[in-house]
Amino acid sequence: MELTTRCLKGSQPGPHLLITGGVHGDEFEPMAAIRRLMRELDPGSIRGQVTFVPVVNEAAYLRGHRTAEDGLDLARICPGRADGSVTERTAAALSQLIRSADYYIDLHTGGSQMSVYPLSGYSLHRDPQVLDVQRRMARAFNLPVIWGTSGLPGRSLSVAADAGIPAIYTEYLGASSCSEEGIEAYVAGCLQVMGELGLTEPVVTKNLVRWEVEVPEEGSGHIQAQNLSPMTGFFNPAVALGDSIATGELIGTVTDLMGDETVEVRSQQTGIVLVLRTFRRVLEGDSLGVVLPTADAAG
Repeated sequence: MELTTRCLKGSQPGPHLLITGGVHGDEFEPMAAIRRLMRELDPGSIRGQVTFVPVVNEAAYLRGHRTAEDGLDLARICPGRADGSVTERTAAALSQLIRSADYYIDLHTGGSQMSVYPLSGYSLHRDPQVLDVQRRMARAFNLPVIWGTSGLPGRSLSVAADAGIPAIYTEYLGASSCSEEGIEAYVAGCLQVMGELGLTEPVVTKNLVRWEVEVPEEGSGHIQAQNLSPMTGFFNPAVALGDSIATGELIGTVTDLMGDETVEVRSQQTGIVLVLRTFRRVLEGDSLGVVLPTADAAG
């Protein structure tokens, strides 16, 4: 399998940057931002080359879902298998493309069921030089949250980490939207990272970063593992993205189908609301929200 890509080669030699969107089929701002970058970037202004993949997971996109018909999450099964199911083959093709690059940016959103406070993330790589470049890339992308985590297997970034390729991922809202705000932030962020890495002239912009957090504990990057629903029902949130919240404070309630039973869900952490479920139907065990620990959350 080959991914549908477009390569923009500059007029001068330089590094190879890979930018992908649509690893999940229901994340739309990345797709639109990459298409805009492909239209608007002038090859004459680039040193090196940029490879764009607006929609990695075409099978999932055509279904209008996070995953393709085999039900596998592309961001959990990398590096995949060239002789496997459609998602496994896509993961193998993506992994091969990642290994061909010098730097990697993977754009995401919360998809159709979650919304994510804008962030740039990276794995806490064992090589200090790779880690330093990833920190620079995340800061250059210039979203409010920078989050370094232990890294998890099966991700696109784990392929990059194993190959020693500096890589970041980003998240920007979601909830089945395709906001112009998110598209513009992603276009600007990619251009700023290109400037930081020397593919273009540096871009000077106002610093929008509010929090930089690194959490080295194992599994720290798994955003679906916090504040789980105690039952199947209807979720009514009591907080908004970016709100400060303390341990024990109310995230929201879950009500059964007839409205006879309502259960309160209280935060297990102190920090800011980084991810919030927006799809109101919840199943027992679904994550309702993720709280990012921050030093100033109480204030």
